[in-house]
Amino acid sequence: MEQEENFQPRHRHTREQASRKLLKLRNVLNLIFMLGAVVGVCIYLFSNETTGIYIILGAMSFKIVECTLRFLN
Repeated sequence: MEQEENFQPRHRHTREQASRKLLKLRNVLNLIFMLGAVVGVCIYLFSNETTGIYIILGAMSFKIVECTLRFLN
């Protein structure tokens, strides 16, 4: 009974120092992906379709890297 009273669960938001650095990197990669996707869609819709597709594919590469980091951790 005594151990149950002193038990403090580890929450997802309390991470070690290495995990915090990885989380910051993942957030930066997600930001690059979101900005690239918005720019790519705008160019696709209002300018050149081929260039827009290439920009969206480039943005997706950042998302793939972020997902790989998430699954490996």
